[in-house]
Amino acid sequence: MAGFGLPNFGQLTEAFRKAQQIQQDAQKLQEDLDAMEIEGSSADGLAKVWLSGNQQPLKVSLDPALLSQPVNTVETAVFEALKNAYDASTSTMRERMEDLTGGLDLNLNLPGLGG
Repeated sequence: MAGFGLPNFGQLTEAFRKAQQIQQDAQKLQEDLDAMEIEGSSADGLAKVWLSGNQQPLKVSLDPALLSQPVNTVETAVFEALKNAYDASTSTMRERMEDLTGGLDLNLNLPGLGG
């Protein structure tokens, strides 16, 4: 049957095994990211924002000294803290995804499947 371009059964079995492992690892990664609390703060440290590893907002902390500042100063500090938390969260997610898929060779060279 190999003459019909059918893939080796062992290669298919290995591909399915890898896919199942990736699915399990991805689920664990999702849970880990959900459980993370990643902090971002303004340059002066008066505004802090926490996000999960999946960029879900968790909490905000504003120093009372910040609240006596003009509104635009408060807004800038909160935005800066949010941006820093978001950047750290997306960077963490990206790194963890690369760890999950790093070195993974999905090219099985299966005939008829573009390999």
